[in-house]
Amino acid sequence: MKNPGWIAIALLMLGSLPMQAYAQASAIPSAQPVPETQGENRGRKLLDQMVTALGGEAWLNRVDWITYGKGATFYKGQANPYVSEFEEYTRAQPFGDRVVIVSKMGVFIPTSKRDIAEVWTLDNGYEITFRGKKELPKDDVEDFQRRRRHKLDVVVKDWLHQPDVLVTYEGTSMVGRRLADKVSVLTASNDAVTIDLDESTHLPLSRTFEWRNATYRDHDVDEEQYDGYQPVQGIMTPLIITRLHNGDMVTQRFLTKVVYNSKLSADLFDPDRPLEKKAK
Repeated sequence: MKNPGWIAIALLMLGSLPMQAYAQASAIPSAQPVPETQGENRGRKLLDQMVTALGGEAWLNRVDWITYGKGATFYKGQANPYVSEFEEYTRAQPFGDRVVIVSKMGVFIPTSKRDIAEVWTLDNGYEITFRGKKELPKDDVEDFQRRRRHKLDVVVKDWLHQPDVLVTYEGTSMVGRRLADKVSVLTASNDAVTIDLDESTHLPLSRTFEWRNATYRDHDVDEEQYDGYQPVQGIMTPLIITRLHNGDMVTQRFLTKVVYNSKLSADLFDPDRPLEKKAK
């Protein structure tokens, strides 16, 4: 007759094998679940939350927009003494942008003059007056087009749908005094953008990208910061936009009015249409 004590010990050992095997398997790094904060899912989820915070479909489906405001420029951190007033007309598709510089003339009774404009197309930029058009300097055109290709609209509507694009959650950072979630987007051609999102609202606080300076053979950094968000026609709109170059502030714009989806005329974006000469 077999010893019942040995049978009990054998059963106990067999019952413990699955637990031991599970413990060993769970100790293998590849068997551990990957935390969402370390994968691409976290980055894409944050960008989805950003779009929702901006207005969702209303933000995605903007046809055109008009912005009115004032702008200041800076050199080596010091503000230039002049503040310009502007009107800007932007069309999403096909892309077009028109900036009208508003000048105040007259001492006792100032009047507004709009006798100069800049028109930007997909591949060039022009100064427009009543005399006709003149191409803007090459460096200015390259700078504008570079920034246009890295705008939030382009990243969301174009970059995220490209094959082999990589979206990565980079952890948290500080933008001003606000805690932000940092997300980077890298295309197959090694073009990259970093977006900092307010941790609580998910609204974008900044957009940053780098490029190689062909003259000095180093890398330059362009950053655009967004603040003063207000709802306009169901779209959260930043009314303060600050641009930095290699950490130094270069421009700051204060928007006083924004209008979306006005069905702007195509003539506004035609560089071959000179301004109308105003009678004196």
